[in-house]
Amino acid sequence: MFSKEESKQLREEFWIAFRKSFPKNWILYDTKIKDFTFKFYFDTKKAMVTLDVEPQGLEKRMELWEKLVSLKSILISDYLPNAVFEDYFVLDNQKEISRIYVDKVNVSIHNKNTWRETMEFLKENMIQFEAFFEEYEDILKG
Repeated sequence: MFSKEESKQLREEFWIAFRKSFPKNWILYDTKIKDFTFKFYFDTKKAMVTLDVEPQGLEKRMELWEKLVSLKSILISDYLPNAVFEDYFVLDNQKEISRIYVDKVNVSIHNKNTWRETMEFLKENMIQFEAFFEEYEDILKG
């Protein structure tokens, strides 16, 4: 078991190592679509790469979500075959969002032996999410 401080230190070490290993300027929050973001996630149980559609009013969220769902077969067949679509997802802070994600289980930010495979997973899947976004950005913005 790790103390809160040790856990924080490991998280910082991981993300610093990730940035050094893959010094790419990821799109993340810079999608030019309000409340439409890509995120990396890694905790003690799993790693995820997500595309989040955050609340900007339910109507606007559903409009954007419907565009993503219309592209689902393309995303799955051409980019991310294991993508999971969740139209209703509740974050830890109780905020409701819609999310598409891919995850890797049985990895832990507390276990440095899983870091390399996690970094590769995060990099490869974010590259695929970004390629999809760049190809269909006009549809999503329209």
